[in-house]
Amino acid sequence: MSRLAGLRGELARFDRTLWVLVASQLITSAGFSIALPFISLYLHRDRGLAMTVVGAIALAHGLVSAVGRVVGGELADRVGRRPTVLGAVGGRVALFLGLAALVADAAGPGRRMEAYGLLRVGGNVGWAAGPAIGGYMASWLPYWTLFLTTAVITAGSLAVLARYAREPGRAEEDRVMRGGFRELIADQRFVGFVALSLLVFVVAGQLVSTLSVFTVDRLGLTEAEFGGLLTLNGFLVVLFQYPLARTLARFPRGRLLAGGSFLYGLGYLAFGWLRAYPALLGAMVVVTLGEMVYAPNTLAVTADLAPPGRRGRYLGAFGLAETLGWSLGAFVGGALLDAFPVSPLATWGVVAGLGFAAAAGFILWGRSW
Repeated sequence: MSRLAGLRGELARFDRTLWVLVASQLITSAGFSIALPFISLYLHRDRGLAMTVVGAIALAHGLVSAVGRVVGGELADRVGRRPTVLGAVGGRVALFLGLAALVADAAGPGRRMEAYGLLRVGGNVGWAAGPAIGGYMASWLPYWTLFLTTAVITAGSLAVLARYAREPGRAEEDRVMRGGFRELIADQRFVGFVALSLLVFVVAGQLVSTLSVFTVDRLGLTEAEFGGLLTLNGFLVVLFQYPLARTLARFPRGRLLAGGSFLYGLGYLAFGWLRAYPALLGAMVVVTLGEMVYAPNTLAVTADLAPPGRRGRYLGAFGLAETLGWSLGAFVGGALLDAFPVSPLATWGVVAGLGFAAAAGFILWGRSW
């Protein structure tokens, strides 16, 4: 009975809107991750495209999406969080900006890192299931069935949001938009944070593009085994992200960002040496630990740095770096695989170096936190 009461108390700590967003993130991530990790494999192996070309396609997609992230941030401030989220799910353009701003409002300033941790738990429940399903489907069904399944499941997420999400109240002064992006660029502390985050997202972007081709095409893993790596990533986040976020909330933000960046780099560097599947699973554990330390902290930092009424704009600028970083990651990783076809350590050494450089930068940045 006491455990049940404790669970109810934990659920009551956050507004119902947050739990709706967590459920929506679960559904969307499950659908999206069924197809996303296998797109690079499809283009490279089935369509015969060089990895540099595959990376260039991802980069072009990212440039278009990056514009949507900035527009989504502005819309979240001007027309409201809920309309932005609903429109974004339909178009898959500004979705995560609407979600991020809505979570920041629903959680309040004191529990944002926990709230973003919960949002990531929801996403990674879906992320844990999606690649396993996608890997199984890809082993005996054509790739187009993965893409169709993604579309159907994403439509289910839209239905959940339209039915249950509500717009949090905002103060009148938060609705008045003053200044422009020149004001944002003048915030040197935020600009430094975004620039360093861009490096980390280039590293993180290897997860669903470079890593799939490297493990399957170069190391000889099956699609199901690669899906198992991503499923491990998702399950670890589901099990440990929220308690870790609560534990780490008391530590200085700069050190957390530096530690997460370093673990990201260390985990990917291990892929340059390891060959046995159990060892590759261990490398994924290190990558996931870096992700769990780094990712929820970045959104909390962004929301805290934003002045009143500018949260959507700041999250939009951060989302620009995130989208560009992941897209550049696919391009850089693809170019490295083509440049070093028989030298995995060279490929992953360059990737890891970016993570280590970001870690050093965040240590310096954090001294002013």
